[in-house]
Amino acid sequence: MSKVAVITGVASGIGKATAELFGKQGWQVIGIDVSEPAESLTERGDFFLADVSDSEAWEKIVAGIREKQGRVDALVNNAGVQVCKPFVETTPQEWNRVMGVNLTSVYLAVRNVYPLMEKAGGAIVNVSSVHAIATSANIAAYAASKGGLLALTRALAIELGPSRIRVNAVLPGAVDTPMLQTGLTRGHLAGENLSELVEQLGSKHVIGRIGLPVEIAEAIYFLADGDRSSFMTGQSLVVDGGATARLSTE
Repeated sequence: MSKVAVITGVASGIGKATAELFGKQGWQVIGIDVSEPAESLTERGDFFLADVSDSEAWEKIVAGIREKQGRVDALVNNAGVQVCKPFVETTPQEWNRVMGVNLTSVYLAVRNVYPLMEKAGGAIVNVSSVHAIATSANIAAYAASKGGLLALTRALAIELGPSRIRVNAVLPGAVDTPMLQTGLTRGHLAGENLSELVEQLGSKHVIGRIGLPVEIAEAIYFLADGDRSSFMTGQSLVVDGGATARLSTE
């Protein structure tokens, strides 16, 4: 029987690449997003159009998985939103939305999916961000939500360990996704068009470029695969092209 992975935020970017990779590896993929994917994620699996911050949506999703697949071997909490504006100008509605999608959704996902994982064990991979450990101006809500996700990852690893469920986090740096492209307008880079902004951002990395969604997907798959990362739990894997390795004063 093929393994089953639940992956959130699959319509584009890292989530899309992750769903495709799991599918190529023979997994059944249960994708979730607020937007319909432009094309089928994988030949095997299902897609749920849902808001991951909605508790009732998770109840319906898990009911469907229980009836059809009957199990979950990996949960990838990838869905995320970003608000790029000064902290004091961030509205309560914007703050709550960021926390809801980036952090509360993980609570809801794990709480609802756990009964489908506890018998056989499995892996949970939370997609955090380098902004959890080193951040910049005008992105405070996002940074706070991703920092909270790291703390939650460690706590879950401790509590779910007895059920043989490993919990780890991936911290992507700058990756070529729609979210990154939107965030480039924060004013921290000089450039007249998107390609110039991307090139300038890439030049700030030790590797000399920004990342690709599939490169983060590979890291996620490594942490989800019990044969490849069986002795890892409660850890944070930074995949950032060396961005956080260099002193900001250099």
